[in-house]
Order: sequence, then C-alpha cells, then structure tokens
Amino acid sequence: MESEPGTGSDRANAPGESGTPGDQGEPTPETGSDRANAPGESGTPGEQGEPTPESGADAASSAPRTSVWLDRRTPSRSRRTESPAGLDRDRITEASVRLLDADGLAKFSMRRLAAELDVTAMSLYWYVDTKDDLLELALDAVYAEITPPREGAPWQDRLRELARSYRELLVRHIWISPLAGTFLNIGPNSMLFSYAVQDIVRATGLPLERQTGALSAVFQFVYGFGTVEGHFKARCDATGLTQDEYHRQAMGTIRAQPHLRKIVESSDDLMAARGGETVEEMRERDFGYALDIVVAGIEAVRDRSGAPAG
Repeated sequence: MESEPGTGSDRANAPGESGTPGDQGEPTPETGSDRANAPGESGTPGEQGEPTPESGADAASSAPRTSVWLDRRTPSRSRRTESPAGLDRDRITEASVRLLDADGLAKFSMRRLAAELDVTAMSLYWYVDTKDDLLELALDAVYAEITPPREGAPWQDRLRELARSYRELLVRHIWISPLAGTFLNIGPNSMLFSYAVQDIVRATGLPLERQTGALSAVFQFVYGFGTVEGHFKARCDATGLTQDEYHRQAMGTIRAQPHLRKIVESSDDLMAARGGETVEEMRERDFGYALDIVVAGIEAVRDRSGAPAG
C-alpha cells in the first residue's frame, strides 16, 4: 500500500495514491551492463558471478516491470523443478527485514541475504528477479505492523491512532523511508493501510476535492517527523549514547562556540515553553501538538465548506 511525502525519487506516495516514483524502468537482472545498481549492490548478478535463471531466450522475452506486485509471468520449468527445498518467498522476506534492520539499506545485498539463509545467492533467483523485488517485499511486510484504528471511534481519534502507528513504524525500520518514496507501494499490507486512511478521511466530512490534500497534510507530516526521529535515534545508538546524552553533548558543543551560542540563546524561552524533561518527552509534545493543529485545520476547512461533521 502506499506511503507518503516528497517529490521525485524522494517522494513517498500518500496513502491511497497509485504512486509513481523511480520504479519506471526498474532494473531487472536481464539488462546486463545497462542495469542501474540498487543501493548497496555492486553490479548485476551476472557481473558478480551469480547467473540468473532468466537467460537466453527467457531473458529476451522478459519485459522490464514497474513492481514485483505487477509481475504476472509464469516461472520457467527450470525455476519450478530446481528451486531449493525449504526456501520460499515468506522466509526470504523475513530474512530481508532482519538484515535491513540490522545492517541498513546500504549494506543489503543478495550475497549477504544468501549467507543469512545459508543458501547460494543463485537460489534466491528462483523466487525473485532482482534485489529491488526483495526490497519491495520487505517494505510491504513491515506495513503489517501498523495497528488498525478502532472501529466506531471518532475520526479524529482514529486519525491520531493511525498516524502514531505509522510514525512508530518509520522509527522502528528507518530503511523504509527511502523505499516508500521509490516503489509503488501496492502490496497487500500497504493497500490495507491505504484503505484505512481513506476511510478516515472520508469520515471527516470534507468535500471530495479536499480529501487528498488533507490526507497529504497528515501523512506527509508524519512521514517527515518519523524519518527524522528514526535517523536521530539511529545516530545515538551508533555513538553508544542515549538520546538525552547525545542532545546534551551537542547543545554543549554549540553553546561553546560564540557564533552559534547567540542563535541558541535567542530560542531559550521557546525551548523552555516547549516543556518536557527528556528528548522523548519533548518530541512527544511536538508530535501531539502538531497533529492537533492538522486535525483542527481539517475541521476548520470542513466547517467553512458547510459539510456536516463526521
């Protein structure tokens, strides 16, 4: 299903959109030296000494595709009969998520995944054609972790619940942010998220022509907030410091530099009014208040349009 923000290859599709980003002309293992390497991959399977099952006449008849979810090709006989025992797409996808969580997007590769599964890299190509296929499958798999909003609750509460669950997902799996802006996001779990978002936006009572804008306002904000939060947490983890320790160290360094101290001191009253004793408390206050502002904006636009309250 779809995600949110940005434009171009950095744009995450808002839930409910069909998306476009950078998957037009998405590389396949059949394109040889013309293939654009996915992040962390150094060339095509063939260039790495990893032949693919799609070769010869099969390769010539294989058309580039825009998404693993749009592939309707029937595997060749060799792919059916020679596929390794004990391996399937679900197992491969689960291992992909584990590796992406542990090592990040830049280090993810077919070879590392094969080692994790204790199979040859060639074995993976009985189930996927490219590394991008694996990334799409992993991306959709984690969308299943989003908690559905409560049925029957006011749309404001359902919107807040879904927004918070999406934010938590972005923080928990920081690698999904760039992928959500790269792929179509039309897998089954992504689509369930999309439907949930659309149901909530319809319940707001906004005129139809305003609903996609409201959807973008909420979930592009959540996408940006969760992405920054996730990367800050990852940076702290990498340094071995807590978020509070990292924040104190950074602010101390800034205040020690005269040309930066004035900027910080000018915002001291703002930071004091913000409240919160820890970084997480400050962040929670910011997120909750920002979400309240967006909800209030939706209500104001709905009321001005004369639409009935949801």
